[in-house]
Amino acid sequence: MHATLDGLLAPWDAELEARYPGDDGSRQPVHTVYVPGDRYTAGLVPEWAARAREAVDASGGVGRLVDLLGIGAGSGDGLADAVAERVRAKLAVEAIEDLRIDFEDGFGDRGDAAEDAAVAAAARELARAEAQGTATPFSGIRIKCLEAATRRRGVRTLALFVAELVAARAARGHPGLPDGFVVTLAKVTAPEQVEAMALACERVEEANGLEPGNLRFEVQVETPQALLAADGTATVARLVHAAPGRVTALHYGTYDYSASLGIAAAYQSMEHPAADHAKSVMQLAVAGTGVRLSDGSTNVLPVGDRQAVDAAWRLHGRLVRRSLERGYYQGWDLHPAQLPSRFAATYAFYREDAVSALARLAAYVGFVPDAGGVLDEPATAKAMAWFLGRGVDCGALTEAEVRAATGLDRAGLDAVRVSGHAPQPVAG
Repeated sequence: MHATLDGLLAPWDAELEARYPGDDGSRQPVHTVYVPGDRYTAGLVPEWAARAREAVDASGGVGRLVDLLGIGAGSGDGLADAVAERVRAKLAVEAIEDLRIDFEDGFGDRGDAAEDAAVAAAARELARAEAQGTATPFSGIRIKCLEAATRRRGVRTLALFVAELVAARAARGHPGLPDGFVVTLAKVTAPEQVEAMALACERVEEANGLEPGNLRFEVQVETPQALLAADGTATVARLVHAAPGRVTALHYGTYDYSASLGIAAAYQSMEHPAADHAKSVMQLAVAGTGVRLSDGSTNVLPVGDRQAVDAAWRLHGRLVRRSLERGYYQGWDLHPAQLPSRFAATYAFYREDAVSALARLAAYVGFVPDAGGVLDEPATAKAMAWFLGRGVDCGALTEAEVRAATGLDRAGLDAVRVSGHAPQPVAG
C-alpha cells in the first residue's frame, strides 16, 4: 500500500517541493527607495542620510520623533531610548537598505537618446558607489512595462544598464552584477509578461557572460488584471510561478492600482479597503513560495512647517507599523525625511515583540526552564526564530541580545528557523 500511495502522490510531492520551498531566511530590506534615473549619483545615499538627519534635527531630534510616534509612551521600559539610539546609528551607517533607480514613472518618456544617456550614466554611478563604499546593500532599476507601447524601451533600458554596469564593474576587477541587484517590472497584467521578462533576462545574461539565473526581477502589482483575470481566476498566483527562480518579490503599487479602480485621489491610500484586499490576495499567492511581499508608499511627505511635518511623520509611522502587523515587511519610501519614521516604527515593532519571542524561544530550546506557561510547537518556534533574525538583519536587535536571552548564536537561530528543533545553546 505504501508504494502505491508514494506512486500516486509523487507528482504532487515534486510540485510541492518545486513551487513551495519556503522562505530561505536571507535578508529582506525593510524598504525600497525610488529615485528618478537621471538624479542618481554615487553620492545619493550620503546626501539622503544628511537630509534625513537635518529633518529630525530641525524638528527637535530623534527623541522627539520617537515620542511623536507614541513609541514607548508611558511604559518606562527604555523602549523609546533604545529605538532612538538605533535610528541615529542607522542613519549614520545605512540610511537606505534598497535603492531602485527609476526609468519608469519617475523618469517618463523623454525619447531614446535622453533615456540611453541617463541609463548609461546611472549604471556607471552605481559601480562607482560600490567602489567607494556608498552603495546600498540592495539595488536595481525599474524599467517601463512590457505593454506594446513601452515594451521595446523597457527591454532596451534593461540591456543597456546591465551591459554598462557589468563593464564598469569588470574594469574595477569585479565580474558580474552586484549582490542584491534586482530589476522591477512595472504594471504587469499577465503571466505571459513575466515569462517574456524571464526570456529577456536570459538573453541579457548571455550577452554579458552572466551565469544563468543571475538576473532576477520583482513584479509590481498595480493593475486590476494582475489580481483577477477575465475568466475569474487569480492572476497573481500565476505571476508568482511564471518564471521559477527569477521572480523575487511582489510589490504593491498604491496609486496606480487605486486609480485603476476609480478611487478618487483624496482616498488613494495604503489602508484603503481595496488596497487591503489586493495585498491579502498577494500574501496568499506568495505564501510558502519564497517570493517576498512589499507594501507600497504614501505620497504625504514630511515637508513644510512643523505642523505639516509632524502630521506626515505620524501618518507614515502608523502606516509602516500597520503593514508590519499585517505581515508586509517591506514598503516604499519617497523622501529622505521618511527614513527616520520608517526606521523608528520598524525598530519599535521588532523590539516590542522581541520581549515575548526571546523568552518563549529561550524556554523552547531549554536555555531557561519556563516561559510563563506557553507550550510552543515547532512551527511557532520556527516563526519566532525567523522574526528575531529579521530584527537582527535590519538593526532593531543585535546578535548579542539574542544570544544573551536565548543562548543561540545566529547559526543556532537559523537552525531553529529551518527545522523547528532546538540546537544546543551556545555557552557563555
